[in-house]
Amino acid sequence: MLLRILIVGAVLIGAMAAIRDGRVLRDAGLLSGCNAATVNGKVEPTVLSCSKGRLDGYPDLTNKSCRMISVTANHEFWRCETPIVSSQTPTG
Repeated sequence: MLLRILIVGAVLIGAMAAIRDGRVLRDAGLLSGCNAATVNGKVEPTVLSCSKGRLDGYPDLTNKSCRMISVTANHEFWRCETPIVSSQTPTG
C-alpha cells in the first residue's frame, strides 16, 4: 500500500513539473509557441514564426520590440529588432 502511494505521488509530481514547464502543453497544441523562421534557406533569428494555441491564441510580441509582418492560415510571422532568446519567448 505504501509503495502504491509513493508511486502515485511520484507520477503526480512529475506531471505537475511537466505542465509547469509548458513544453507538454505547447507540444499538445494547447499553448502558443514561436520559433526562428527560415528566410531564403537560412534561419533568421530576428524573424519568428508563431503558432496559435488552443488555450491562449497567438502570442503578442509587441512588448518585445517586434512587429507583425505576415499572417498565414496557421502562423503569424514577426520581425524583432534583436533575436529573442527562446526561454523569453512568450507563450501567450
